[in-house]
Amino acid sequence: MTTTTLAVLVPLLPFLGAAAGLLLGRRAPGFVRPLAVLPTFAAFVLAVVVAVDQGGGKAIDAATRLTPTGSVPIELALHLDGFAVLVAVLVGLVATCVQLYSTGYLRDDPRYTSYAALVSLFTSAMLLVVYSGDLMVLLVGWEIMGICSYFLVGHYWETPEARAASLKAFLVTKLGDVPFLIGLFALATDAGTFRITGVVQAALTGGIGHPTLIALLLLAGVAGKSAQFPLHTWLPDAMAGPTPVSALIHAATMVAAGIYFVARLLPVFAASAAAMTVLAVMAAVTMVGSALAALAQDDIKRVLAYSTIGQLGYMSGALAVGDRGAAVFHLLSHGAFKALLFLAAGVIIHAAGTNSLTAMSRMGGLAKRIPDAYWTMTVALLALAAIPPFAGFFSKEAVLSAAEHTALGESQVAPSGAGWTVLIAGLLTALLTAAYATRLWLLAFRGRGAEAPDHGRQPVVMNAVLWVLAIPSLAFGLTTGHLGDWFDGRALTPAVTTSVLSTGVALVGGLVTYAAWRHTSSLAARTPMGAVAAHPEGDGSLVEEEAIASHTEVYGSIASAPDPADPGRLLLGPLHRHAATGFHLDAVYSALFVRPVLAAAALVRFLDREVVETYVRGASAAPRWLGWAVRRAQNGNVQSYLSALLAGSLVLAAAVVVLANVTAGS
Repeated sequence: MTTTTLAVLVPLLPFLGAAAGLLLGRRAPGFVRPLAVLPTFAAFVLAVVVAVDQGGGKAIDAATRLTPTGSVPIELALHLDGFAVLVAVLVGLVATCVQLYSTGYLRDDPRYTSYAALVSLFTSAMLLVVYSGDLMVLLVGWEIMGICSYFLVGHYWETPEARAASLKAFLVTKLGDVPFLIGLFALATDAGTFRITGVVQAALTGGIGHPTLIALLLLAGVAGKSAQFPLHTWLPDAMAGPTPVSALIHAATMVAAGIYFVARLLPVFAASAAAMTVLAVMAAVTMVGSALAALAQDDIKRVLAYSTIGQLGYMSGALAVGDRGAAVFHLLSHGAFKALLFLAAGVIIHAAGTNSLTAMSRMGGLAKRIPDAYWTMTVALLALAAIPPFAGFFSKEAVLSAAEHTALGESQVAPSGAGWTVLIAGLLTALLTAAYATRLWLLAFRGRGAEAPDHGRQPVVMNAVLWVLAIPSLAFGLTTGHLGDWFDGRALTPAVTTSVLSTGVALVGGLVTYAAWRHTSSLAARTPMGAVAAHPEGDGSLVEEEAIASHTEVYGSIASAPDPADPGRLLLGPLHRHAATGFHLDAVYSALFVRPVLAAAALVRFLDREVVETYVRGASAAPRWLGWAVRRAQNGNVQSYLSALLAGSLVLAAAVVVLANVTAGS
């Protein structure tokens, strides 16, 4: 088979697996798991073959006209360059790991059939986005991912949190998709084609007439899909879905789609200095704000969600300084260790036997009970904190190095102001990232919370997937010297200045957090509630009983109380309560948009019921009353009819007489 034929099969196989799973799932339950895993795994293998065939050389293009449109043509087109083939490998790897992991994680779930089919469809849609060479075909995959995320986030629809989270994710991303669609049509109108290669060529030759407007419209969609400020608020709430879904969304689909889209169309954005500046500011605010929020969260999945937002901010920052190689490199690296983090968190939740134990302050005694999750999550957190030689160090360093070059005026693509913005925000975020990664590790594995019931050893397939993802989390960065051909020929080797700075601030963040944890732990151990947390059996003293009663009144139980040894509270100080709520952005949106819309809806409902409905009821009442009067007259009594006829004749006679007298008098 040719490379293009194999590339067509890559998104097609998961789609066929999803269709077959839905059709055969109830009739032949034994085929559900093979239909979930095997097509996705086959797509991953073919994606690897396509990447090897492409080899980082000249892009491979193939297209066929979809249908006559009468204006700008729409084509089924493939565009296989180094970025596309590597991202497809990442999507295939993570999706295969998620499907395998889910066979153990959701083995008793009654809706596993539909879940597995939706994951396969989700994977197919992302692969379509990655390989597509036409913007309209890309949009199809873009929107399919939106509806798949709605159903998967709301998988536990019995809970109000899942229902609200799925609806919020759908509405917020659609809010960005409206200007995104307008921007696509405007871009195609200016370029005269939906083909990505044609659009890029038009941008490079100055053929885009409204670059700033188009770029800003497209950025709205990117902000929604990739959870960038100010449309990022849906992602932390999306943690209400199954943990494997979170791994898929955060690592290889959905949020990665926006970053990949900008990387493919970077010349369009680079045609406007204003758009690049907006992108840099958006990335900087996203990075710093999400890192502060992550440092204040108690729910382990929300910490990872805000972490994803921040790491996507790094990728946006790399694009803002005109280096798509650094952005995609960090996308690939982040995909591996973030999938590992979420799946390891899933093992923690599974070990507790419930989907509700996600609060780090309630965790205890986990390191010995789940050693596979402990060691692999440690590797992933070191990669997240960008500690060498783990993968995150090399990819984050590539972003900071690109920002440094732009800040020093060495870039012809982005203004130096964008470089300084990304560089300063990136270094500050590196400090905060190491802080919340250290805090997560300490609270989850060294915390003093109530130990959850032991539900036995986790399924082998779940632990095996963790070790598979640990390999690229540790070793992927070491391949930088061999990936230049896939990244526009750019060497991604670390630079001395930014390497020293980023590693230094990361070590400072980790050490300060550890010191804060030791300090708060020692203080907590000397307080009555600290003693109760450390020794739940208690000693029966009056002080202890009063402390327990006080905390039970506030938190409901000792186990649900916040850990007094939480270093995040000490490090953030008065900022903690604001960061814990995401800086009240949901409240701001509720005041600015939700409440006015609800008030307008209430007014419309009042006008419809009390005004419009009144006229409708009045218009129907008059004929009804007239009909009632006529019906009363038609009683079947002949004497009544004759009496009415006589009375009518008398009335007419009297009227004639009166009329005659009036006429004679005039």
